[in-house]
Amino acid sequence: MATFLLFLIIAASAFSTLNADVNIDCGTSELYIADDYSIGWVGDDTYIQHGESVQLKSSTSLYQPLATLRVFTDRKKSCYNIDSSNLSKVLVRAYFYYGNYDGKSSPPSFDLHFDGNHWDTVETSIDQSVFYEVIYVTKTDTISVCVAQTAPNMFPFISAIEVRDLDSKMYAELDSNRALMLRRRVAYGTKAIVRSIDDIYDRIWVPAVSVDGLTVLTSDEILVDVGLDDSPPSAVLLNAFSTASTSSSIKLGTNLPSTKVPIYMNMYFSEVSVLDSTQTRSFELQVDGTPNSKPFIPVYGKAGEMTLTNVTASSSTNFTLAATSDSTLPPLINALEVFTVSDDLTDGTNSADGWYPRLKFTSYFLHPRQFDVLGDWGGDPCLPSPYSWDWINCTSDSTPRVTALHLDSFGLSGLLPDFSSMTSLETIDMHNNSLIGSIPEFLGTLPNLKQLNLAGNGLSGSIPSSITNNKKLKLVVTDNPDLCVSGKSCKTASGVDTFGSGGSSSSGKKKSKVPVILGTTIPVFVLFWVIAGVCAVLHHKRKSAAIATGNAVQAGGGGSKPYGNPQGPQPQAVQTQTTANNNMVQNIVHDFVVNVQEQLQSAQVPVDQNNQ
Repeated sequence: MATFLLFLIIAASAFSTLNADVNIDCGTSELYIADDYSIGWVGDDTYIQHGESVQLKSSTSLYQPLATLRVFTDRKKSCYNIDSSNLSKVLVRAYFYYGNYDGKSSPPSFDLHFDGNHWDTVETSIDQSVFYEVIYVTKTDTISVCVAQTAPNMFPFISAIEVRDLDSKMYAELDSNRALMLRRRVAYGTKAIVRSIDDIYDRIWVPAVSVDGLTVLTSDEILVDVGLDDSPPSAVLLNAFSTASTSSSIKLGTNLPSTKVPIYMNMYFSEVSVLDSTQTRSFELQVDGTPNSKPFIPVYGKAGEMTLTNVTASSSTNFTLAATSDSTLPPLINALEVFTVSDDLTDGTNSADGWYPRLKFTSYFLHPRQFDVLGDWGGDPCLPSPYSWDWINCTSDSTPRVTALHLDSFGLSGLLPDFSSMTSLETIDMHNNSLIGSIPEFLGTLPNLKQLNLAGNGLSGSIPSSITNNKKLKLVVTDNPDLCVSGKSCKTASGVDTFGSGGSSSSGKKKSKVPVILGTTIPVFVLFWVIAGVCAVLHHKRKSAAIATGNAVQAGGGGSKPYGNPQGPQPQAVQTQTTANNNMVQNIVHDFVVNVQEQLQSAQVPVDQNNQ
């Protein structure tokens, strides 16, 4: 089993490398090769994360890529982003098979977009698959295929996507700023679909249905020389439709819409038999009975082509191949391609706003293991209107600008990236996420910004002066516990004092040492001078008491020297006064020591500022 799976992977990779093909089976995670056309397919789980995968009931006749689908019920637009090369000519094809997956027998209708352009309106049926195809020149290195809901309870879905790189010479008469939308591609006279193995560009050539008056011709050649820039496969040139006589013409079915649109038509011809000198096959294209081309003479064993452009037509327009007056053989046709031509393709949302939010926000905000809530938004952010991403607002310009980011409660984490190029932003709402770090300076310099809501995050540091000095900006930063307003000492958004320029640390526990220093030096300094003052007072009082005692002794006849020591016990009043003075000093010193110890203990114990 492991060997077989490895073979599938190698085979799919080989197909992808050889043909630069992308084949996405929507709604599955499997990797396989479809036996029908030997095309390698991959599941869509690496391209998109939202939407619901659905497995249809088994059917032996169902083409395997159509057996699963992905349905979208939660967004107005859901997109696949596919890597490509800028300015490359590509063919993009999208498949849809309803298969009554929801049991409601109600096939939905919805819009299909590519690269911000309206592609078509998808009309599905219960038991028939449909596909849509567009050919154009890319303007970026990413191709987007999107489905968009257009009516309530009509949920868009998609079954498969194919991308093919074309040669730059193909469909050369196409304006590079426009696209070709396929209406019909048929091979006349073939019995089966012609595609990948026979057509290196994997175009799907459907067998044309023969009607009365038309005959099938088969070439005598095994291989037709194809030297055309549009490279039709040789297999579609080995058979042809013709009429019974030169008086009958071939009417070409075009599958065009009922209203007139610009068209692009390729017709391919190759003579099927070697003609003798008496035979001539010459015919012309007529539009509503009027000749629209020079006479065309097909060559045996070699491909020829007639291209019709710069014409508007509808389903009521008649395109016919009619024999010229000098032709001895009726007209023939081997293959046909009919396209409608789009309006000018959009350049997309302004490059300053376009892919930047999704790519940059994804790389900055989201943890690699976290669900990629932003990266899963694909397609053009603003186009086509009104199918912009749900979390942005845009201008209505032909090259729109993003004016608002509504990213509240998106589960974003990490640092705020630099999206200063988005100068048209008027509103940024990112509250209730898990953003960390400081608030960038550029947010205050965005010229049109009026509202900035960063509440309920883990932001820290000081709010830049470019924001605090911006009088026209309404700022909301509540519930960011470590966020500082400004200055060396400021209050956080929760109203708690913090210290130090630049704010507190992200943990909220870093404290300044200034209170500790002041709490120890100031009390000791005061204590020193208080003790010195008390000692001076006591000294003065003792001296006064000594003089008073001497006088009392002299008055009472005691003592022989005027300045000698007392020769007897001191009076009781003096002893009491001295004891009281000594007690007072001890009390003062004790009070100051206790006060210093309390302040030291208070300064050394960490305080959780968030709980003050």
